[in-house]
Amino acid sequence: MKRLLLAFISMLLSYVAAEEARSITIQNDSGTKVEIYWINPSTGEGLLQSSPYIYNGAALNLNSFVTHTFEAREMPGKGGTCLGQDQTCRIGYFTVNKNDDQQVFIDSEFNVKHQDNKSIARESAAELLNDCEKQVQADTEAEGWTAAEAISELKKCVASGVADEVEKANEEIAFQSQIRKAMAEHWENYTCADYDLASSDAVREEVWDHDNKEFEVQVLLDRPASRIHVVKNFITEEECAAMEEHARPKLHKATVADGKGGSELSPNRKALQAGIRIPWNLEEEGHPLTTISRRVYDYTNHVLGMDIKEHGQEDLMSIQYEGRGEDDETPDRYMPHCDGDCNGMQHKIGNRMATMVMYCTVPEKGGSTNFRNSGVHVVPEAGTATFFSYIDPETMKMDNGFTEHSGCPVIAGEKKIVTQWVRYGVDAENPWDSFNTLGIKISAEND
Repeated sequence: MKRLLLAFISMLLSYVAAEEARSITIQNDSGTKVEIYWINPSTGEGLLQSSPYIYNGAALNLNSFVTHTFEAREMPGKGGTCLGQDQTCRIGYFTVNKNDDQQVFIDSEFNVKHQDNKSIARESAAELLNDCEKQVQADTEAEGWTAAEAISELKKCVASGVADEVEKANEEIAFQSQIRKAMAEHWENYTCADYDLASSDAVREEVWDHDNKEFEVQVLLDRPASRIHVVKNFITEEECAAMEEHARPKLHKATVADGKGGSELSPNRKALQAGIRIPWNLEEEGHPLTTISRRVYDYTNHVLGMDIKEHGQEDLMSIQYEGRGEDDETPDRYMPHCDGDCNGMQHKIGNRMATMVMYCTVPEKGGSTNFRNSGVHVVPEAGTATFFSYIDPETMKMDNGFTEHSGCPVIAGEKKIVTQWVRYGVDAENPWDSFNTLGIKISAEND
């Protein structure tokens, strides 16, 4: 039962196959019963979908896919005849498009009207403009307005109507967002508790060519300001060993996100971390730490095209977790949080805008990363990396919560990761720690 419930939740929250799947409602107002057939594109034959028909005044909901074509067939009445010309049975067709909120109306003349969110918006705009034209025309005749005055009043009328529609749309968006986030919060613990839950399926797969090597990339979320990628074989065993060696003498008790926008010390001594300064002067010698970091910045630039440089960036961070069994009452857990701003506002200079998490050692149980607002679940694999960015490189607007993520507790075994947070607007003269959270340069003048 639990497995079925989680499968349903995953289906509800994820974007898997959502790019082509569409739901559609067919309203029959033809005055007679109607059958709906899916037309097989290969054979041209119809497959009945209405089981067996839609009553007059009733509606049928279908789950279909973009480009699928359907045929609506009028059924004969009790006398064996139809309402078409010469008592023939009427037929209509419609094809599922890429838009949302698709509805099909069959009227008394058996005209098939196909509406969607875009056509409805166009009709609403035309209706608004028509109403304003009538109003301004009447006022012009009554008040004797000049052409310039009439145009000015028309602009005011349209602007007022558009403002009302935008306000309604924003209220609906806010309501839907509230529902989505409430659902995500409700099911957060279920995803972490299912240790056998697989990683989310990719919406598409790519190959990144870099340094004479091909890296398989699974794109799990692809929005302008919110991207989540899984890159296979991103970090080698040798690079992991070098990172662990440099981190070992510096390890100290780790901090974990508290889910309130801050952090707290790990509740037990099993979570450790250490920041490692990158010796960029040894890059030409092929130092493994510079190789790791360079690969991170190259991939960030490959995805975002923002010409990120290594100067002034944060250190690589080595973080290690150790599970203490299912009876552990205080396992280390990163509560849902954002690595940078995720309020949809403008990026603040010097702040984070992307993260790369590289997995060196993966636990036997637990340790997944959960992006609850996006319905994305990532199970760590040794050598793999999870990249997520939270900025739109075109508008410089930040993510609006889709990359908020949590780290599920490590229950059994060890989890060793290497994390690089990437900032924008830093350089050698303006390193990351010279900016405050408002993106203001900290100097002696404004201390």
